[in-house]
Amino acid sequence: MNELAITVIGRDRPGIVADVAEVLARLGANLTDSTMTRLRGHFAMTLICTGPDAAEVETALTPLAAEGQLLATVRAVTPDGEVAPAGEPYVLAVHGSDRMGIVAAMTRVLVDAGGNVTDLSTRLAGSLYVVLAEVELPSGVAEAVIGRLHRTAAELGVEVTLRPADPDLL
Repeated sequence: MNELAITVIGRDRPGIVADVAEVLARLGANLTDSTMTRLRGHFAMTLICTGPDAAEVETALTPLAAEGQLLATVRAVTPDGEVAPAGEPYVLAVHGSDRMGIVAAMTRVLVDAGGNVTDLSTRLAGSLYVVLAEVELPSGVAEAVIGRLHRTAAELGVEVTLRPADPDLL
């Protein structure tokens, strides 16, 4: 059984998720992990599934991209199996006036402390920029990280919070 990483991007329209899921189901591919969103009128989906070889899946997805509205890519990946969390789960929230470098600066603070971003979402609503991220931090570093995040946020002119994640909600 092959493990595949699939991306589908393009102009949003109703039915893309159903179309992709139906193709995968017909091939006997099992969808294991996925994320999908609309970004300023564009559709973006990434998923992991197990099933036939990458070339067969890519060929089966080709009709969805036939009119040039979608781009689907498929590649085989090495299964990692279940990976234990590398640290304690936290939720990072940042909001403020849009400016370049917010994501770069805030995530640099996390990585410099040995943290890992496991999920990230950003939204621009008018001039308000919002970042929500799920992160893992090594045990015992959260207080120091919060201090660095607050200093970095002040330099950027944004607000930041870091709180423990409720594992039942993740």
